[in-house]
Amino acid sequence: MERKMIILVAAQRMGRFPEDRIYLPVQAGAALAEPVEGLRPDSAGDNISGKNRNYCELTAVYWAWKNLEGDAVGLNHYRRYFGGRRRWGDKWDRIAGEREIAAALEKAPVVLPKKRNYFIETNYSQYVHAHHEQDLALTREILAALHPEALPVYDEVMGRTWGHRFNMFVMERPWLERYCAWLFPLLFRLEERLDISGYSDYDRRVFGFVAERLMDVWVESEGVPYTELPVVFTGKQNWWKKGTAFLRRKFFPEKKD
Repeated sequence: MERKMIILVAAQRMGRFPEDRIYLPVQAGAALAEPVEGLRPDSAGDNISGKNRNYCELTAVYWAWKNLEGDAVGLNHYRRYFGGRRRWGDKWDRIAGEREIAAALEKAPVVLPKKRNYFIETNYSQYVHAHHEQDLALTREILAALHPEALPVYDEVMGRTWGHRFNMFVMERPWLERYCAWLFPLLFRLEERLDISGYSDYDRRVFGFVAERLMDVWVESEGVPYTELPVVFTGKQNWWKKGTAFLRRKFFPEKKD
């Protein structure tokens, strides 16, 4: 039987998207904006679209979890996709197609982006140099209450220099159900307790940022079998700007709390 795969492409405006039938461009945060022709809104049915400024692309994930049927569901971004076999040439030609995603799912029921390594920063220090330390402190407290068995994994993950980022994934449906049922109650509890009234617009995206750090916690504490695919970035990268900003946060962090 053919597997029905749906990979969301989280976007807020029209642009170029992969032509493969498995990709579904979704207007993330549609409840906060005018409809965009060509994008499926994440504001239909059971949704948290109105929380997009704080949850980022996770509003599209929640919508898919509650409203879409698919044997495998995934998330990519409008400029960031899973890569296929091709490593060179046009970026758009290097994006994984249906066959390549299906082949990855034959290896494991969960597909994640290749690990990102900060080398001179742990996951914890990188976060607190860029955001607010209290975000992770409260997350740890809530994790201890909801999933105490995952606490040692959380501490281990925070002490590493590498992790799976971007909230990107493809999961067979049973694993998607398990992931969302684990993640969203935790984030909703964090939202209830965390005061972000003094945060910048960027730091208000806190629940999306925290979810990135929780992916490995869920994977390892739940014993999730996974495989990895490279990431293709279709936009322009200013590596000098990104690198200097990373080093500035490391050696000259701004005190936020």
